[in-house]
Amino acid sequence: MKNLTLENIARVCHGTWRGDDKYRNEEVQSITTDSRKAEPGCLFVPIVGERVDGHKFIGQVAEAGALATLSERELPDAGIPYIHVESSLQAIKDIAAFYLEQLQIPVVGITGSVGKTSTKEMIASVLSQKYRTLKTQGNFNNEIGVPLTVFRLREEDEIAVLEMGINHFGEMTRLASIAKPHTGVITNIGTAHLEFLGDRDGILKAKTEMLEFIRPDGHIILNGDDDKLCTVKEHNGIRPVFFGLDPKNEVYADELQSHGLKGTSCRIHLGEETFRADVPVPGIHMVYNALAAAAVGRVYGLTKEEIARGIASMETISGRFKLIETEKLMIVDDCYNANPGSMKASLDVLKDGEGRKVAILGDMFELGEKEKEHHREVGRHAALCGTDLVICVGELSREMAEEAERTAAAEKTGTKVLYRKDREELLASLAEDICPGDTILVKASHGMGFDKVVEELRNF
Repeated sequence: MKNLTLENIARVCHGTWRGDDKYRNEEVQSITTDSRKAEPGCLFVPIVGERVDGHKFIGQVAEAGALATLSERELPDAGIPYIHVESSLQAIKDIAAFYLEQLQIPVVGITGSVGKTSTKEMIASVLSQKYRTLKTQGNFNNEIGVPLTVFRLREEDEIAVLEMGINHFGEMTRLASIAKPHTGVITNIGTAHLEFLGDRDGILKAKTEMLEFIRPDGHIILNGDDDKLCTVKEHNGIRPVFFGLDPKNEVYADELQSHGLKGTSCRIHLGEETFRADVPVPGIHMVYNALAAAAVGRVYGLTKEEIARGIASMETISGRFKLIETEKLMIVDDCYNANPGSMKASLDVLKDGEGRKVAILGDMFELGEKEKEHHREVGRHAALCGTDLVICVGELSREMAEEAERTAAAEKTGTKVLYRKDREELLASLAEDICPGDTILVKASHGMGFDKVVEELRNF
């Protein structure tokens, strides 16, 4: 890893060297916080978590051939060289920031309330048409995940696409100070994490902390159809580029044609250029993601043909609106996370499915004092958008079920509503609730563990 000698690591994280000086100029081959992934030549960073203290595994990583470890404690019998630091969490961020500076490659930073991951996937798909692109994998978008993503970069990589997720003020500052993006993308300002950020103005403030760290010659790309983001003006001399469906935006789409669950085709206007694009994942929100990717592609010199090819070749990942077709069912696996905005967007797409439309919806977390109101809002939407069967699961989702039932009765929508108190009760009753030919949306906050519901449905 370029310039990541133990000497440099000790310096940038303000640590104290403990070990034979002959190892000081050794360059680490990888960095990990997971002792199970320790390998010869690696640096181990022991994180003290709520349940597990990584320091317990230093002996194990030494046996695996680790070159060195960090430690918040003095280690009389470490078995390998170590760097004594005040905080392993701060150290891993300091090291990541230093390493990214050594590589000198462009970074695209992505945040927003809804659609960060799918936007990241779309942008990476577009950029990979021209560049060797590294992107955030899975949910590695927090104060540990972003550094670990950075450590996957190598000198042959040409661009990095980093997703940054937050739920508290100040977190974006800490993440963006690592990434120092050349291009910052914000998808929207929704109602996720209201518990900690208060209201949408608070969310706007927290997300736009990223803009303070955009490089002086960088770019800001924002959803111009979002009523909060469209108020962002020139920032540190950088004028935002806005995207959306409204023609007032510099990058916009029209002539949208839905192909059901197979996606949407549209015409994209990119400054003075226009081109046709096939967005392979359904939903208007995915057209927005494609527009963000088109704007980023233009920044990095891609042709409209390359951008269109990248949009068309974007693939979904598990838990992020991934279509799973079995012999009996069409499953829409969107169970990784949920908030009111993403719930309603997914329900809107479900109506384009074939057969009976079934929504299995679970609790949404971190919504603050209005959490019950937000669940009722989703229940009302589920009953009004053509869902045949809504199965609500969890304590908070009782509100969703009751509102869906009231709305269905009042509006005579014909929507049937079932309530299950928890995932176990749901799994026990699935066989009687589901029919061959159903299209089934599975969506809830990650803590509900609905990936097990998807697996159960796969076996029908």
